Amino acid sequence: MTNTEWMPLLTYCLVMSGTPGPNNVMLATLGANQGYRSSLPFILGINMGLFVQTVLCGLGLGSLLLAHPRLHAVLRLVGVAYLLWLAWQMARTRTGAQARAGQQPGFWQATAFQAVNPKSWIKALTLGAVFMPAGMPPLAGALLIGLVGWAIGFPCNSVWVMFGAAIRGLLADPRRQRAFNALMGLTLAVLAVSMLRT
Repeated sequence: MTNTEWMPLLTYCLVMSGTPGPNNVMLATLGANQGYRSSLPFILGINMGLFVQTVLCGLGLGSLLLAHPRLHAVLRLVGVAYLLWLAWQMARTRTGAQARAGQQPGFWQATAFQAVNPKSWIKALTLGAVFMPAGMPPLAGALLIGLVGWAIGFPCNSVWVMFGAAIRGLLADPRRQRAFNALMGLTLAVLAVSMLRT
């Protein structure tokens, strides 16, 4: 790949990984409730799920979804419905010791979550359709763009968790923490509904 091909790819990955979306809203909430270390499996799971999606789209899954708009629409509706359910759960997240004692979402939940995350599909479909390197075997090209997405996604996701962890002190009062969780749940619901228009 030439410099003129690398820069758009890197910029696209940075914008998609760093801007607000379902993953980053959930990561900020996890950071605020559990801290960075406990959220690390979720970060790794997000990036593994996106890596697999990107490779599959680079190998042709993206073309299949684009060729069958109804399948794509069903996938989007299922994803939005699941995001709304997660928003409700997030708004009701327990606080303090109760949250730490409860089941924490981990690697496999985050990996599977990408299958119903509309923003993840948008990113993977675009990477597979627009940024596949010319002149490379399909598998090698798909692996390359998947690895680039991982290399940029991991630090971007970490920043969102660290933001949440940084404000934990402000949320020491259970009422504030409940208000924060409700706000983040509402934010996720708004993002989910907005994805019906894309």
